[in-house]
Parts: sequence; structure tokens; C-alpha cells
Amino acid sequence: MPSTPDLALRCPVCRSPLSSAADAGPAVPGKALVCAAGHSFDAAKQGYFNFLVGKGTAFEADTAEMVAARFSFLDSGHYRPLADAVAAAVVPSLPRDAATILDSGTGTGHYLRVLLDAAAASTARVTAIGLDISKFALRRAARLNPEATNLVCDVWQPLPVADDAVDVITVIFAPRNPPEFARVLRPGGLLVVVTPRTGHLAAIAGQTGMLGIEEGKDGRLVDAMSGQFSVESIHDVDLPLVLAPHEVVDLAYMGPAGHHLDRTALAARLTGLPPGTTVEARFRLTVFRLAGPPR
Repeated sequence: MPSTPDLALRCPVCRSPLSSAADAGPAVPGKALVCAAGHSFDAAKQGYFNFLVGKGTAFEADTAEMVAARFSFLDSGHYRPLADAVAAAVVPSLPRDAATILDSGTGTGHYLRVLLDAAAASTARVTAIGLDISKFALRRAARLNPEATNLVCDVWQPLPVADDAVDVITVIFAPRNPPEFARVLRPGGLLVVVTPRTGHLAAIAGQTGMLGIEEGKDGRLVDAMSGQFSVESIHDVDLPLVLAPHEVVDLAYMGPAGHHLDRTALAARLTGLPPGTTVEARFRLTVFRLAGPPR
């Protein structure tokens, strides 16, 4: 489990600063985060913290089966060029002395892993926070990125991070909360967003039940961010893939469609697939910069 002195975390109950229990005195057990008001959050045995408090969240988190499919697919390396593109967009902008990265919707942690390795190779000193609504995803992410602080929380609620505390936020196929992202970013900080483009996985979308990509979605993303952010750059990443039948099943099941798909029925429906299915993944990587004068 990572140390947390460099992270400006806030209590999800009262918004007071959080510190590790080791700094709070002998009365509080180790492997916990505590605030001055006495709210305490114990680390799960896998190393993450659950910050869903009160009624938790109204949103449906990815299931253990969906997360397992995502881990298997991403671990195969098919999307590694996308992860490399994210790292290439982020690492050159990091302060060399000390930087903080927030990966919002970190999922299984694969993209953050590549980013942290690239930052280490460049000698940048980085601390990282991974957020996700699924505890099943965080179990995987905490094992893959033990040096990061991994938190189960709802991105639509106030983020458990102090104002002006983060240098870069990455959001890869995850929801965006522009006001909160603007609050926690330092002046001039970057927000890197990856979204699928029209035609993404079109060759298999219909037969697998995957959700289609709406026309004009990219324009709506820029419009939604325009109040707090300006566009720094836009880069398209196209990946030609050849997938085995079980990888097609994983790819369909690991995304939003997994909430209403039956994996066994899906696999049965795709039994006639060839040993290798050719498909193209199409992504857009948009880099935003926090707009306006320092707050």
C-alpha cells in the first residue's frame, strides 16, 4: 500500500484533510486514512480504500465478471498502443521535481500502469490516485499499481481531493465531471480524455450487442468542457486488431453493454466466428488545459 503524505486527500464525509493512521498516533490501527473529525477508512486487504459513504451511489458499477473480461483483454496487449499514446501526451508535461496524476475511472489500472512506467523512465517523480466506482475493478488496479492510492468513489460526487492538488487528470472511457476536475487541477493543469470515435469496432458491434457510437459525440465533449477547459490538442489513434473468438466475447462484455449481456449466451451466439476476426478500434485522444487565470 502506498504512503500518502504527498497526496492532498479529503474526507468524503466532512471534507477535512486525510492523513495516514500512522501519523495520527497509536490509538488508530495501521492501514487506514483518518481525518481530524475521527472519520476513518480502512484499506481493504487488496490495498484500496472504499470512499462510498452514506447511500453509496445510484450508478451501476461494473461487475466482477465484466472486470475479469476487461483485465483479460487489456492484459493481452491489444490496446497497449493507446496506453502508450496517453503516456506520450502526459509525461512531457509533468513537473520534474514532483507531480500528481489523477486517473479518474482507472478500471483495472492498465493505462495508469503504462503511464507510471513511462514517467519513471523519464525520471519524473510521480504520485498517483486511481478512482473507480467498482470495487471489483479497484481490487485489480491496487494489485497492478500498488504505489498508487486507489479509491472507490463516485466521480459525480465531490472528489476526495483538495483544490489545486493535481497536475494531470486522465479519463479513459469514463464519465467526466468538469467542475470537479477544474477544482482539483492546478492552474495550467492538463485533462487528457480518451473516447471512442464513430466506426469503433463496427465490424463486430451488431452481432455482439455492443452500444453504437453516437454521431457528434466528439463535438459535445468539447462543448461540455468549454466552460472550464480549452482544447490543447486532438489526436486520433486507430488500431487494427485480429481477435480470437474469446477475445471478441471479452471485448463486448467488458464495456457498458456488459450490464445487459449474458456472457454464456453471447459466447454461444459467436461460436461460428473464425479463428481470427479483423476489426478496427478507433479512438480520439483530446488534451484540454485548465482555462482562465489562477484561482
